[in-house]
Amino acid sequence: MSISRDLFEKDLYKVLGVPKDATEAEIKKAYRKLAREFHPDANKGDAKAEERFKEISEANDVLSDPKRRKEYDEGRALFGNGGFRTGPAGAGGFGFDLGDLFGGAGGAGAPPQGGGFGGGLGDVFGGLFNRGGATTRTQPRRGQDIETEVTLKFTEAVDGATVPLKMTSQAPCKACSGTGDKNGTPRVCPTCVGTGQVSRGGGGGFSLTDPCVDCKGRGLIAQDPCEVCGGSGRARSARTMQVRIPAGVTDGQRIRLRGKGAPGERGGPGGDLYVTVHVDAHPVFGRKGDNLTVVVPVSFTEAALGGDIKVPTLGGPPVTLKLPPGTPNGRTLRARGKGAVRKDGTHGDLLVTVEVAVPAATEGKALDALEAYREATADIDPRAELFKAAKGV
Repeated sequence: MSISRDLFEKDLYKVLGVPKDATEAEIKKAYRKLAREFHPDANKGDAKAEERFKEISEANDVLSDPKRRKEYDEGRALFGNGGFRTGPAGAGGFGFDLGDLFGGAGGAGAPPQGGGFGGGLGDVFGGLFNRGGATTRTQPRRGQDIETEVTLKFTEAVDGATVPLKMTSQAPCKACSGTGDKNGTPRVCPTCVGTGQVSRGGGGGFSLTDPCVDCKGRGLIAQDPCEVCGGSGRARSARTMQVRIPAGVTDGQRIRLRGKGAPGERGGPGGDLYVTVHVDAHPVFGRKGDNLTVVVPVSFTEAALGGDIKVPTLGGPPVTLKLPPGTPNGRTLRARGKGAVRKDGTHGDLLVTVEVAVPAATEGKALDALEAYREATADIDPRAELFKAAKGV
């Protein structure tokens, strides 16, 4: 089974939380641990856990198979930017989907109309197999990805919030318009002839490509270097962006915003922005998936005789729950629809844990009543079953 293009864009080792030199046993152990944690049967109705389980299974399918793992490692080393899709084994263990390479109107595996192979195939084979002439056309460059963090209040994480993020990244130098040249007239790099890459023999009929050290992969060299960016064409840029954090985000969740990273060069797309979310604790409420949690004290008589109790909700009016007679300490009741917002717009539940409040001191009529209750229940031993179980009866 061939490996799809999308898999080369993913770090499967990171998905399983193992190093790239992990043994088969380490991979198997990591997969089993994560599979148990995120299995759909253990996370009923949790779409995030289900998606995570699919990623874990996908990573294990590749890394647990020595042949597919070798193909994946080699593909990541050569084409990890997603430019190719591997297919049936060919030279050096790789095959290619020619539909991606031709880019013509004739469909996958066919040259474009009018004959010839077009710029896409000529450029690729010129650098990959060292059989064609190099092109002097400078290529667009995608901007760098940016990672940042944001801390939200508990209520903001549940309801969603728009927050300002101040980011510093590399961007085209404004002084030279990103050319690196003071006069805006850089020359084509003679070493890589404007491609930004140089070839070296890789064995098995391949020519491997590396970024050109002379132009640092830009394909251009400044004749009169810009004093601001030193001829690199890039300068540090600070900007503030208003970012919408979706409702229901959890502590530690990583959000990807496509194209919101560093700007690209020469018409290239922007990189992606990755935001890691931290959520402050709430003094009353907690979180368990899409459900909120709260601990509510009740009196001994409420627990013993039952009754209606009022329970606070997050950002809304309190709700009234019916407490059954004989409710034990630690029992959990459920207020439906009072939890966090799910992806589909519905709400989880509020899980209410009952905690029987024992008074620190009792006096007067209350003390007399408790003494009378103790006498009335003197024949009842609440620990009798415990001792029977301890003796194996």
